[in-house]
Amino acid sequence: MRILVSACLLGVNCRYNGIPKEDAAVKGLLSRKDIALIPVCPEQLGGLPTPRTPSERKGDGVVSSEGEDRTEAFNRGALEALRLAKLYGCEAAILKERSPSCGNKEVYDGSFTGIVVPGEGVTAELLRKNGVKVFGESEMESFLEYVRRS
Repeated sequence: MRILVSACLLGVNCRYNGIPKEDAAVKGLLSRKDIALIPVCPEQLGGLPTPRTPSERKGDGVVSSEGEDRTEAFNRGALEALRLAKLYGCEAAILKERSPSCGNKEVYDGSFTGIVVPGEGVTAELLRKNGVKVFGESEMESFLEYVRRS
């Protein structure tokens, strides 16, 4: 089974602050013969540099902490991540929680005050709408159950 995965969860230096968020459980999937991980960073795919100023979802858009509208870059990156998911036949994705790209259940509210609200990142939303099952890194038990059932 091929799985799209946020590259930062594998230790790739692509997050906004240039510090990876390697997740041991996600990285541990690399040793499984029944799972192939396809790493992506939608923000880099959308043309944003690393490091970059932080961004948060604000309504249907994305803004930087400096007030720059980054919606176009985030949408472009989401479309490229979806293109890769389709190209590789990915049925599911494990994405970085709370990210404005990859958050799958909650995101920061756009005030840059640390407030988390229910919602999805741009990429997570697009993948889900196109039939890709989306998991966050804290949902490994649910993900592994999904793999067992598939």
